[in-house]
Amino acid sequence: MRVRLNFPGKEVHGEISVTGSKSESNRLLLLKALLQDLEIKNLSNSDDTRVMKAGIEKTSGMVDIHHAGTAMRFLTAYFATQPGCDVVLTGSARMKERPISILVDALRALGAAITYTEKDGYPPLHIKGTSIVKHEVTLDADVSSQYISALLLVAPNLENGLELTLDGKITSLPYIKMTLALLEQVGVKTDFTSNVITIAPLKKNETKVLTVESDWSSASYFYSIASVCEQASIVISSYKPDSLQGDSVLQEIYRDLGVGSAFMEDRLMLKRVAETEQVSMMKLDLANAPDIAQTIAVSCFANGVGCELTGLHTLKIKETDRLEALKTELTKLGASIEVTNDTLYLKAGGDIRPEIAIDTYNDHRMAMAFAPLALKVPIIINDAGVVSKSYPGFWDDLASLGFEVQEL
Repeated sequence: MRVRLNFPGKEVHGEISVTGSKSESNRLLLLKALLQDLEIKNLSNSDDTRVMKAGIEKTSGMVDIHHAGTAMRFLTAYFATQPGCDVVLTGSARMKERPISILVDALRALGAAITYTEKDGYPPLHIKGTSIVKHEVTLDADVSSQYISALLLVAPNLENGLELTLDGKITSLPYIKMTLALLEQVGVKTDFTSNVITIAPLKKNETKVLTVESDWSSASYFYSIASVCEQASIVISSYKPDSLQGDSVLQEIYRDLGVGSAFMEDRLMLKRVAETEQVSMMKLDLANAPDIAQTIAVSCFANGVGCELTGLHTLKIKETDRLEALKTELTKLGASIEVTNDTLYLKAGGDIRPEIAIDTYNDHRMAMAFAPLALKVPIIINDAGVVSKSYPGFWDDLASLGFEVQEL
């Protein structure tokens, strides 16, 4: 599926209901499987959550999670700690290139039975579930937070809980805090002191009902739209001022690109603030919110603003190498951009070339991050259906805001 995007006007107004956060949804699905007495409302309708939900119901045979990185990490820990499980956990060709040894080594240190069926250090994994008695393990603190969260989520179901020591400087801290907050909400006792996280086993649990907040990563695309057009008032729901999601930092970041945020109960209003003077260069450390890096880079390019983004080392092992993908596609549009293993530098200014076809590299965020450029020039998105990974209704929602979305 290829789409051509165009926007015939200069103002964007409308109201959008954004699906639940897949980060929260996938964590709660795992806790529901472990603790049973949990009802989840506003669950994400994303491919990742659908795959997670289907995978968690299996106890034997092949479990294929396709492109879903979160499901790969979380289900590895889940199956390894479920006595009687005997599965082969696999995924797409790209998933087989994404390292998993950090998590596997940690689970093995606790007593898990996991073997690689093809290349050492990478999926597929043959996992035989077993009772875990050991409760102490150490990880480097700068690894993907999904490895850490996977261990924390299964910890309440371990006989002696878990004491996890993080060695070094922690990255993606908001995602770890989200996991701990959700554990607390379902009745698990946690402690995070210095670099040691302790999770107590949960012996008895009362029925809980939790509502998933809408996805802040998905909100980033509407922040970008509001920053690019001349006038905007976009209402998105359902959001919380005290969000658990690290990407809620969008509120502060986009203020410098002329977008104001205001809460009205569970709705968030984004408004283009004309009197706000945009910065000429943005310098941001996104170690705690790497998933919004693509959106910010494209927003800056669309506004003629330069940016220097750091803390992006985890983007190399996502659905694609997101830094190289950004460099390739922004260069096609006329940008002057440089990337390293963990940084991105975009030079301010430059005209935007029209009718450029953007490749998406099996990466939902590439498709959605580049879409707001249609406010400036017509643009083509290749493999546009990839958005279903996190936001299946994205193109319909853009059309409701006045975008012309033409399938080619």
